[in-house]
Amino acid sequence: MNPLEAFWHLAGFAAPALVLGGLSAAIAKVLWRRALRGQRWAVLAAWGAVPALLAALGGLVLTGRDGRMATYAAMIGACALGLWWRAFVRPARGGRGG
Repeated sequence: MNPLEAFWHLAGFAAPALVLGGLSAAIAKVLWRRALRGQRWAVLAAWGAVPALLAALGGLVLTGRDGRMATYAAMIGACALGLWWRAFVRPARGGRGG
């Protein structure tokens, strides 16, 4: 596998977690408009995408394969937990927004 193929392979592995984090952050900003006014979308997206990516990596290690339904369910749960933590348990204080 050459470096370009390795890059696309890793990008394809990370893409579901990154898309899930971004979409869930956008939906959260719409649904909880007032509560999340001081939160930046990119910060919320990162707090959703990183746990989802870790769940995908954990699913790959535990099952030995990528794309298992249990792994995707774990990604959704991890993303929701990360967003909830950042948005409501430990929100950004002050004018920093991030």
